Amino acid sequence: MHDLVFIGSVNNEPYTTDKIISDYSGNQLKVVKNLIRNHKNDLTELGVWHFENAKPIKGSKGGRPIKTYRLNEMQATLLMTYLDNTDQVREFKKRLVKAFFQMRDEKLKQVRNRVIGIPQRRTLTDAIQQWEHGNSWSYKTVTDLLLKQVTGMNAKQLKASRHVKNAMDGLTTIEQAKYQQLENIVTGFIGLNKTYDQIKGILLLTSEVV
Repeated sequence: MHDLVFIGSVNNEPYTTDKIISDYSGNQLKVVKNLIRNHKNDLTELGVWHFENAKPIKGSKGGRPIKTYRLNEMQATLLMTYLDNTDQVREFKKRLVKAFFQMRDEKLKQVRNRVIGIPQRRTLTDAIQQWEHGNSWSYKTVTDLLLKQVTGMNAKQLKASRHVKNAMDGLTTIEQAKYQQLENIVTGFIGLNKTYDQIKGILLLTSEVV
């Protein structure tokens, strides 16, 4: 279901996009975009008007950014009523409803885990500040190391891939749990004044059994 609905940051509602609706409903993207623009007033009654601009595809005509619309559950549900009720659209409606339902539950768990994790991250910050092997880049370097072990991506890659401003907001609940376990381990080794390379080597072994 994660290919239909996205969590975004802890401060935002789960959402889908115009491209997702186009791909799964069998309607051209420009048709979906036009529907969104034509019914802007209706959609804004159900939530904030969200969109993001992306750079145009290299080699494509024109240099205007590509605008991607984000729709919350009520906005997406309303938009679907404006589409022809084909078999493909009806099947997609059912999948979308299930995806939003599952993502709401995931969202509640994510918010809870983020709140629980805040004091823990302060502990890591405090440990790094007292680390004799640390420097001004240590927090970023250690965080990227942890994220890489959990998701295969560093903070910058994770934010771009999962459309979040804070990399921690992009973690699923399963990834959050693993991240917190590994963060405890790293905090302990920093307290023992292990070097970054030593911690990285240990973490590579530890993450395989966490």
